[in-house]
Amino acid sequence: MKKSIVVVLLLISKVTYSQNLDYEKLSQEFGRKHLSTLKEYLSIPCDANYKADILKNYTWVENQFKQRGFTARTLPTLTLPVLLLEKKSRNVMAPTLMFYYHSDGQPVKNSEWFQEDPFKPVLKQKDANGDWKEIPYSSLEGKIDPEWRIFGRASSDDKGPGVMLLAALDAMEASKLSPNYNLKIVVDFEEEKGSVSLPSLIKQYKSDLKSDLLLIFDGPAHASNLPTITFGARGISTVTLTTYGPYLPLHSGHYGNYIPNPALRMAKLLADMKDDEGRVTIPGFYEGIKLDDATRLKISTVPDDLAALNTRMGIKIPDQVGQNYQESLIYPSLNIRGLKSGEVEKLAATIIPNTAIAEIDIRIVKQSNPDSLLSKLKKYIVSKGFYITTEDPSPEERAKHNLICKFNTRPAYGAFSTEMQSKNGLWLEKAISKTTNAQVVKLPTMGGSVPISPFVSELGVEAVIIPTVNSDNNQHSANENLRLGNYFDGIKTMIGLLSERY
Repeated sequence: MKKSIVVVLLLISKVTYSQNLDYEKLSQEFGRKHLSTLKEYLSIPCDANYKADILKNYTWVENQFKQRGFTARTLPTLTLPVLLLEKKSRNVMAPTLMFYYHSDGQPVKNSEWFQEDPFKPVLKQKDANGDWKEIPYSSLEGKIDPEWRIFGRASSDDKGPGVMLLAALDAMEASKLSPNYNLKIVVDFEEEKGSVSLPSLIKQYKSDLKSDLLLIFDGPAHASNLPTITFGARGISTVTLTTYGPYLPLHSGHYGNYIPNPALRMAKLLADMKDDEGRVTIPGFYEGIKLDDATRLKISTVPDDLAALNTRMGIKIPDQVGQNYQESLIYPSLNIRGLKSGEVEKLAATIIPNTAIAEIDIRIVKQSNPDSLLSKLKKYIVSKGFYITTEDPSPEERAKHNLICKFNTRPAYGAFSTEMQSKNGLWLEKAISKTTNAQVVKLPTMGGSVPISPFVSELGVEAVIIPTVNSDNNQHSANENLRLGNYFDGIKTMIGLLSERY
């Protein structure tokens, strides 16, 4: 009986102590300590196309969490391993929360970056003209301007949140606190390649991944940089289209007006996929999408400044899919993410190209189905007179068909959504608001995609995204960066999640 009373008193004292924590002081103290950790982490190349580099990331992450008392388990796949980290609560009846983040980044093109190497992170501040200029890392030893940024691949997507979590764990340890729940962390090393092995891995290790709530540390916070909770994300499907001209590039003077140009054929095919307002014209593309009053009400509470957004992006009139930015995310999208035919600029030549290639991504919402949308796209291409193939056409096919399009896809994953007013949603809002003392922005869905729907469907777990990085971080582009104000605030957010009783 005495032992039980002591345990209860210890638990009460821990709760009281956690409520009296100086979250600002903790986030500043441990955020500063871990700026060198962030620099070290970002210095490890992380393009998932290079396995040797990814394995270095794997070892680094594994060691960091082992040092903090986590057990580590390798979940092998046919491509790259997934890391499962675990730390159990002393309470055998404790619930289990699972965190997810990824340790790979998008491929880089060094020539597009305004620094020596995307994997040699640099610290920058804006000068009087509004241009980003490098400043020495020693500047971090003094007063830190929250507008300073660290530039480097994966700084925001998604290594920055990983380091925020390490800093928060150390802050908890220094405060003699620990979560009242079992903690699992899944670290993905090929998210930017579509996490193609994740669905089968989740099925195989279903019991090992069982949890009561899944939190995803990915994606940008609201543009206001207020603490943000996002209750869903779109899925994604990618397509590569190829149109054909002659077997080899031909002299445009000798053969222009006679040999059809595959780039022009591709351009006409793509142009017809959308109307002048940016709406997809493929029949049935928006089928089943209904924007009800409840969703409109949720969207209306998001403090978007659309004029500022348009100015920052350099556009006058946005596409008219939905009545505003948040509403546009409720619908599936079709995006041309890349085009290739011949060469441009200094490499441009007076030729008729032999092929034209278009890379397309389709963002999928909860009410739509990846296979259905791909089928609709394929039928649309056929309706434009194209013969579809999955291989380069044979001479016989070339002789028989005038318009030929090669259609290749990669594994897709669907969208997920969680009720904003659920028990978990209310817990998250309380946990985050107590540390930040700021309005929490709640978003119905994120425009980008994370491979979470297999977790939701297989494990039956609710999933919520906790985005912490600045929205203008150049995610997936050159000069990716992490705003230091977001970095410190993200640590506060994670301390809140770790210290709030679930």
